[in-house]
Amino acid sequence: MNDETDVTPQTTWTLSPAYIVQSLLTFISLCVFADSLSPPVNVTIKEVKANSAVVSWDIPEGDPVIGFAITQQKKDVRMLRFIQEVNTTTRSCALWDLEEETDYIVHVQSISMFGTSPLSEPLRFRTPKEAETQASKSKDEVTMEEVGQTTQLRAGELIIIVVVLIMWAGVIALFCRQYDIIKDNEPNNNKDKAKNSSECSTPEHPTGGLLRSKV
Repeated sequence: MNDETDVTPQTTWTLSPAYIVQSLLTFISLCVFADSLSPPVNVTIKEVKANSAVVSWDIPEGDPVIGFAITQQKKDVRMLRFIQEVNTTTRSCALWDLEEETDYIVHVQSISMFGTSPLSEPLRFRTPKEAETQASKSKDEVTMEEVGQTTQLRAGELIIIVVVLIMWAGVIALFCRQYDIIKDNEPNNNKDKAKNSSECSTPEHPTGGLLRSKV
């Protein structure tokens, strides 16, 4: 009697030295690119209000950046807020839901195809009171209103000046026209005066004769 034994084929995977070297080079290149990505510079904060602010930054020239990451932290509080956006070239981000009269610390990182950059220098700022924000807003509105009123007054003054100049130009033109008419009529008036003076002069009587009266 023959014993039948099932023989299952086994597959053996072997890694060639070339494949191992290529994988190591790829890993090393990724690490090098990630480490060579510089952190953002000139990180600044602007438009700071009681509940919001805008952070902006610059990217060193030549960095293949495809996005950014922002970490937002309250001072003396370990809780972090993380904001990340990719496939964008923007260099600013709005921070919302802030608390008034609170100190914040912000870091910015650049994102590339190979990883993220180191953290930027910490940026510290403090949000003002809501009342201070409203006061500043009211002051700006008053300033804009004053500017608008000043512009309207200047426009009205310019219109008045233009109207006065047009009136003076009309008066001068009328005067010049009347002067030309008077000047053109002067020769005719002189001729008429000479004619009238000759007609009104006393006629001359012939001399040399004696008048005799009839007896």
